[in-house]
Amino acid sequence: MSKGLVTVFGGSGFIGRYTARTLVEQGWRVRVACRRVHTAIDVRLAGPPGWVDIVQANVRDRASIDRALDGADAVVNLVGILFESGKQTFQGAHADGAALIAEAAAAKGITRFIQVSAIGASAASKSPYAKSKAAGEAAVRKAIPTATILRPSIVFGPEDDFFNRFAAMARSALLLPAIGGGKTRFQPVYAGNVAEAITAAAGSEAAEGKTYELGGPAVYTFNELFDVILKIIDEKRFKIGLPFFIVRPLGYIAGAVWRYLPPFSWGMLGRPPLTGSQVELLKDDNVVAEGALTLADLGVTTLESVEAIVPRYLWRFRTYGEFHKPSEA
Repeated sequence: MSKGLVTVFGGSGFIGRYTARTLVEQGWRVRVACRRVHTAIDVRLAGPPGWVDIVQANVRDRASIDRALDGADAVVNLVGILFESGKQTFQGAHADGAALIAEAAAAKGITRFIQVSAIGASAASKSPYAKSKAAGEAAVRKAIPTATILRPSIVFGPEDDFFNRFAAMARSALLLPAIGGGKTRFQPVYAGNVAEAITAAAGSEAAEGKTYELGGPAVYTFNELFDVILKIIDEKRFKIGLPFFIVRPLGYIAGAVWRYLPPFSWGMLGRPPLTGSQVELLKDDNVVAEGALTLADLGVTTLESVEAIVPRYLWRFRTYGEFHKPSEA
């Protein structure tokens, strides 16, 4: 018997695929709302026929949001971008979009709302990314006071943008950029554990109106994560410390080029190597704050580690892939 219908905005993305599967496993029917329906066709495989539906919705279009929310019992907002490009801005995706979804949900009487934000979200942050995430949180809570806010650290899994990106860089570059000396700390959390947290919040009245910070079982510095990647792909590379005052202006220039200058802004040339917003984020540790509610408070206690999961998908960056024989230390 179904627990009800959950509309997942941004459900065709990295975390969305895990979320859809976990929700179905726990008895929820899922409606995946996304801009480009063709990118989510495989998400139907997250559950038996009839349990996962896909609809077109744009967070800038209230009418499409209303259609996606018809008959929904709960809402999950996973919409997010890592860099700005063309019409895709942090303010539009993280703040205005979240506000429009929450207002539409409130108008339909939906009180179970899970907003997925990020550790570091703050109205006082110098990072446009973190500032827009905080604005999104505030807008959601204003429309739906019972909303649950989830703030993960960097999320890892086979489709992630962190470990895959730096592993690819390590394959072709002799030097790895240790921004700010590589001392920033992270608490990587597995996408499957984030999906479990979302599902737990969707079914818990006790989670309503609360904010949780989601981190994995271990904390690493940027340099230590580089070492983990290099060990997995069996490469030896030098790390070069780059001060923030050097990297920051370069990041803002790259971010501006990808946002405003065609064909970069058309999405034809991939993603920027680094943005000013990302540099600002690296100035602060990305770990669960002392005293914060965590995964354990949502009943998620079996946490996957970087060492257990990441080698399963970074093997493709080894010289001979799955047939690579590790070199002797």
